[in-house]
Amino acid sequence: MRVVILPSENDASNFAAEFISDFINNKKNSVLGLASGSSVLLTYKALIKKYELGQFSLKKITTFNLDEYLGLKPGHNQSYRHYMNQKLFNHIDIDQKNTFIPECFDSNYELACSNYESEINNHGGIDLQLLGIGSNGHIGFNEPTSSFKSRTRVKTLTQNTIAKNARFFDEAEPQPSLAITMGIGTIMEARNILLIGLGRHKSKAVAEMIEGPLSSFCPSSILQNHENATIILDQHAASDLKLNDYYIHAEKMKSKYNC
Repeated sequence: MRVVILPSENDASNFAAEFISDFINNKKNSVLGLASGSSVLLTYKALIKKYELGQFSLKKITTFNLDEYLGLKPGHNQSYRHYMNQKLFNHIDIDQKNTFIPECFDSNYELACSNYESEINNHGGIDLQLLGIGSNGHIGFNEPTSSFKSRTRVKTLTQNTIAKNARFFDEAEPQPSLAITMGIGTIMEARNILLIGLGRHKSKAVAEMIEGPLSSFCPSSILQNHENATIILDQHAASDLKLNDYYIHAEKMKSKYNC
């Protein structure tokens, strides 16, 4: 696991955008796994700026999003389809027919989940998976106690996650308590993983993910077992790491010797 600690949210997000754009330039038909939520917003803004400067193209890119609320139509302003269109897709040259989100428009959730897994496999698997991290250590909507072998499925959200996301919904509006999410097993099959953690409110989860034991109570801790996982943090998100200084030193050595 590579741990990159940078001074600010902007620095961390710019680093992530550079990582992603370099990856795409090296493999122009990459299959990307994408995340939504607050952790990746600045990264998407930085990617749009890079695209506008002509630094990379997404014409040949295919994307698979981690998750989607159940019960929200694509045009709902809190659906993740709407989020991705507004925050990224509408501003770049990606073919939106090649952007997949785990949506289900009837009650056949099991089939929708199975078809999503098949679609990923039909595209050769995910080359680079982008992740955020929840304050309880979740990745996607894989809440604590999720199986490390889990596949794309319907998941009940914790009260903590619902409360954290309540600010995005109108008071009189019913808030979803269920979502379809890629499973942890699905995420771990990505050939490369890039996780962004920002803010002091994520510091406990970040410390458990990187330095804690492997535990389903911190789903993101499974990333310790991935051979190509890069964790990008601002200094606040990294503030509870016991080996904080070591990670900064190791990254300096990596840059110095270009390894």
